[in-house]
Amino acid sequence: MKVTGMQDCASEVKKLITLAGERGAHAKQINPGDIVVAEWVRFKCRYGCKGYGKHFGCPPYAPAPGETRRMVGEYTTALLIRFDGVPGHGTFGPDDIPDDFHPYFRDLILWVNGTIHFLEKTAFYDGFYKAFGFGGYPCIWCEHQHCVAEEAEGVVDESLRRKCRHMDMVRPSMEAAGMDVFATAKNAGWNLVTIPCKNMEYGKIVHSDVHSVGLVLIG
Repeated sequence: MKVTGMQDCASEVKKLITLAGERGAHAKQINPGDIVVAEWVRFKCRYGCKGYGKHFGCPPYAPAPGETRRMVGEYTTALLIRFDGVPGHGTFGPDDIPDDFHPYFRDLILWVNGTIHFLEKTAFYDGFYKAFGFGGYPCIWCEHQHCVAEEAEGVVDESLRRKCRHMDMVRPSMEAAGMDVFATAKNAGWNLVTIPCKNMEYGKIVHSDVHSVGLVLIG
């Protein structure tokens, strides 16, 4: 078993920041105490999001804010990861976005969640066994298929997770776990703003200046 210390942690943080940069993302070390967890965030998922109950990385399958708050409190080092832009589309507007916009942003979601998973696993195999990542957006690992949760009929049941096709890859998004992404990013010096939608129509964002955020708790 490898024994790690403060110097090892500093080296690991530097390594992960470099690896994030190689994947086109910006990583910044933050104090876990700067991660804002709030009850209201879960309500935004439960009322207003079309992905609610349809993905194992989303509520009600994701951890509740209280669980998240306690879990974050067990860490002393974290990386906040920012992803600028939407790969595969360049500049676009609301009229370019289909009504079923989830697949339209597939490359973005894979970029965010794939990078978070990669950084988490890198830290884990480097000896930081507590490493855990939080991505963004609803999970989209099931290409050309709906999530098992969406396919299932009847009540939402946590036991459905055992049938997940990508159990090793799925992580909750920050927002799904009750993290206030805007406030957390602001604590890191990044000022995020909401993007207006054309005629306030869900999903029809008016510009492509999109900034996405993920998180890796290290140890």
